[in-house]
Amino acid sequence: MSIYSILVLIHVVAAVAGLGASFAMPVVMKTPETAHQAKFSLDLSKNIENFAKVGSIVLLITGLVMGFMNPYLFKTGWYIGSIAIYIGVQFIVAGIMPKKVKQMAEIIHAHKGEDVPAAYGKINAELKPYNIIIHSAAIILIILMSIKPF
Repeated sequence: MSIYSILVLIHVVAAVAGLGASFAMPVVMKTPETAHQAKFSLDLSKNIENFAKVGSIVLLITGLVMGFMNPYLFKTGWYIGSIAIYIGVQFIVAGIMPKKVKQMAEIIHAHKGEDVPAAYGKINAELKPYNIIIHSAAIILIILMSIKPF
């Protein structure tokens, strides 16, 4: 097995772990019915997020290393498009979403009682369009890397 083949294998495993985790997080964060469930969802989501972060970083590193090993990739549309999409969603993944989740955690941890505060649910609902963007981008990335259309 060549070094390049090993990189491809690591890249695929990172995609499964990282993207799988990112698809799981909205399910975990579905509007909980109690404050206890909300706290549990936030804690579980934080653990799942570690898979998404590590997978994402490994994807970037292995993808770029494969590009440097085969510089022609930097001339292909699917490869350049994949990098552009990856960078584009990082503003959401690393910038917007963590701030909103932090707000949710602050709200639920300061809340007294077992009901879920409306502010928590409002912020959770605000995450939905971002999740749609991230998941759509992930699907497009998978398609680009699988069929290499251009």
